[in-house]
Amino acid sequence: MITELGTKVDPRTSRIEVDGERIVRESPTYVVLHKPRGVVSTMRDPEGRPTVRDLLADLPGRIYPVGRLDFNTSGVLLATNDGEFAEALLHPRRAVPKTYVVKVQGAMQPRDLDRWRRGVELDDGKTLPAKVKLLRHEADKTWLELTITEGRNLQVRRMGEVTGFRVMRLARTSFAGIDAGDIAPGAWRYLTADEQRALKKEYGVPRRIASQVRTTHVDRRDHERSPMPTTTRRTSGGHRPILSKVAARAKGGPAEHE
Repeated sequence: MITELGTKVDPRTSRIEVDGERIVRESPTYVVLHKPRGVVSTMRDPEGRPTVRDLLADLPGRIYPVGRLDFNTSGVLLATNDGEFAEALLHPRRAVPKTYVVKVQGAMQPRDLDRWRRGVELDDGKTLPAKVKLLRHEADKTWLELTITEGRNLQVRRMGEVTGFRVMRLARTSFAGIDAGDIAPGAWRYLTADEQRALKKEYGVPRRIASQVRTTHVDRRDHERSPMPTTTRRTSGGHRPILSKVAARAKGGPAEHE
């Protein structure tokens, strides 16, 4: 019997009981969610707005997002119950790449793209160099593919404001090389074994490959199936693929900006 606070045990080799009830370690879970706009990337929101918890409700145990996407930003969001996994992918020294499709107000010229590539001076310091690819111009608007390796608050939107190109739409298409594929907004799937192995090779996590069912969860509540923006698909039309229950809660809620 352990009576000393702070005692450490190895759950893989020790049987742990509290008041006669055995405590079983949860199996590690790794999923990718296609977060819609109008959803907060937290498990609870004091303002009562819809959260990713609503979208991950069918997953067993406690699971939480790896990092965040802001209220009006859609796209790839990883979630897990493995703290080591989350910490590794969020640590600044890992320089984990995050790729976005960005629509800005204004016709960006080569010199403007180069400014984003070299780094933009923000109030908390200059951003690290970014990869920027021009996708297309639409009248006075520009579509870009942007890859950054930082996780500053509202970074992409702030880069747009400082350089005079207001961000009108923002969607994350990949995080650490993981994309959402054809997952509809509001749906999720487990990471495949190959994806886990690739992350382990690059970032050292997860320690063990989870043998999870390779399935995609589609929330059957009423929502619009809208694809992720890509370089080959026209994406100028906005979408608000919020599940019916979530949409009702989000209506009239305050907006955040990234």
